[in-house]
Amino acid sequence: MKLTPPKQLTFWITIVLAVLGVIGTFINIPFVSALAIWFVFVAYALLALSLIVKGL
Repeated sequence: MKLTPPKQLTFWITIVLAVLGVIGTFINIPFVSALAIWFVFVAYALLALSLIVKGL
């Protein structure tokens, strides 16, 4: 399996989602705090998918 680096936009989207998830764990943010673990999971899944799919 050949991995490709993600595009910069995809990388920054995953960083923002992961940071929101972590911050939402410690600080009460409406909507984000209730789904904080899912924000981190989606960020990780999107980053992993962007490594596998070329051009994402």
